[in-house]
Amino acid sequence: MKLDLKSVDQIIGKYDGEDSWLVMILQDVQDKYNYLPECALGRVAESLKIPLSRVHSVATFYSSFSLAERGRHLIRVCDGTACHLRGFTHIKEEISRHLGISEGQTTKDKVFTLDVVACLGACALAPVMAVDGRCYGNMNAEKVRVVLDLYRREKRH
Repeated sequence: MKLDLKSVDQIIGKYDGEDSWLVMILQDVQDKYNYLPECALGRVAESLKIPLSRVHSVATFYSSFSLAERGRHLIRVCDGTACHLRGFTHIKEEISRHLGISEGQTTKDKVFTLDVVACLGACALAPVMAVDGRCYGNMNAEKVRVVLDLYRREKRH
């Protein structure tokens, strides 16, 4: 799929083409495409007059960036100590069963991507999952299905 890179040019222009804004530029590009397409990374490097390897280095250093196409909604399941002890495995299995994907995968309809993270910082609510940064605590199989069904029905803006 060929992407229209005019949006990337506009984003770079918003930061006056300054390479000191690289992280912010990449965040805006990811907000636009929901991941960092290779052709967009190339345009960023070319426009900022920096090596593509530097752009890749930043894009791969931060876990919030994705080089692979993701679903519209990013599900993060916590596997920190408290969540692990209180049922992380059951929560992850229910998400996988309900959506038909495993960790790191995206549903065929591009609605959900499932990631496992080391900690979401909500140990008192364990087990926890987050969808698009919104935390859901004290999860069980039924709550997982309810939350995911809410997001599935949601219309994209």
